[in-house]
Amino acid sequence: MTRVADGIDRVAVVFDDDNAVAAPGLLLVATLITRLGLESVINSTVRLRGRTGGSRPGRKVLTIVAMMLAGGTHIDHADMLRCGDTQKVLPFRVMAPSTLGTFLRGFTFGHIRQLDKVIAIALGRAWAAGAGPGEGEAVVIDLDSTICGVYGKLKAGAAYGYTKVLGYHPLLATLASTGEVLHARMRKGSSQRGHKRFAEELIARVRRAGATGPITVRADSGFFAWALIDTLTRLGVSWSVTVHLNPGIRKAIEGIDDQAWVDIVYPDGGAGQVADTIYTTGRGRKKRSVRLVARRTRLTDRAQQRLWPDWRHHALVTNLDGTPVDVDRQHRAHAVVELNIRDLKEGAGMEHCPSGVFFANAAWLGCAVLAHNLLRWTVRLGGIRPDELVVTRTIRRRFIDLPGRLVNRSGTPTLRLPTNWPWQHSFTRALDTLRAVPAVPV
Repeated sequence: MTRVADGIDRVAVVFDDDNAVAAPGLLLVATLITRLGLESVINSTVRLRGRTGGSRPGRKVLTIVAMMLAGGTHIDHADMLRCGDTQKVLPFRVMAPSTLGTFLRGFTFGHIRQLDKVIAIALGRAWAAGAGPGEGEAVVIDLDSTICGVYGKLKAGAAYGYTKVLGYHPLLATLASTGEVLHARMRKGSSQRGHKRFAEELIARVRRAGATGPITVRADSGFFAWALIDTLTRLGVSWSVTVHLNPGIRKAIEGIDDQAWVDIVYPDGGAGQVADTIYTTGRGRKKRSVRLVARRTRLTDRAQQRLWPDWRHHALVTNLDGTPVDVDRQHRAHAVVELNIRDLKEGAGMEHCPSGVFFANAAWLGCAVLAHNLLRWTVRLGGIRPDELVVTRTIRRRFIDLPGRLVNRSGTPTLRLPTNWPWQHSFTRALDTLRAVPAVPV
């Protein structure tokens, strides 16, 4: 016979606490939302007048954003914000899931561009409040794309791309130092277009937001195109882009003298070397020469070396100065963009595209970007984890998704949180710091 713990079985469960708050830590983000004046910006910028569900878009966008920050990944998860006293820790009216679905389906391409403008304005205001790079500080931006997989055959715009996965294929640009998503553009699943225009909009947005220092853009081989490189050069931006090893590049690498290769630090069991050369391509007026930095690696373990005895090469083109070792090291740090994309998906709701309407999913991406960035600005301005990698699930577990009740103490609304919460001092310090941020004049 299995013995049952009497104490556990005697615990009764009732859902009757009108003062309970789901995700009371949203108060931190809500404080920043009011300081940035986001609801009024959305209401004045996203103009869905005349479309079903288009009135007062600010509260609807922010409901989706708050739901994502609380861990929601589907539209109906917004109901968590309507329970107990959760509404009272948010500076906007929480909308019902059915209203949100109707609202998202009302978006067109033009409305997506308006939501893009909201994200740009929010970026500028957050950076002006102290979340951005300092005067003259160098900015490194990573370009990448990702696959947002879907399973329904009726998802408009979903297609099979080079990964053979059914889904969408958005473009993303992230800030290497903080993980903020600076720009995003939803694309059909099979699309490989739009890089040039995306880069132009990206650099203009970053400059308007207040970046005054040199800008470096890093990208993988999926972005290698002379049209993009010419655009970045015209905009006065430094760049480094991985290239495919076509016959011309292989020939250039083979022409490097053996004495020019420099050893680099490499994991045990392998060896790596770096060198640079000039890669020339094209003819006549289309002839061009660029700096090519190559890295070659091979295994040093004798047993494994029998399987792969030759050097394997990787290459990038760049206009950066510096030694080949420094340029290669900086470019390899481009891999951090994968962490930011993973956080956008797992932490801000982009692991799921909820609608069968393409532009509704594009609006969902815009809301996810806003949620993703708001969390990072809250952490940075609140001094929660300075100079550390921000992982949304960690911040949510410590500062947002904790038990709480909203009570009235002598006329003062008071959020009662658990005794001995391990991060209570960081929470209260962040709230005081965020409340000291000057509000944007409306």
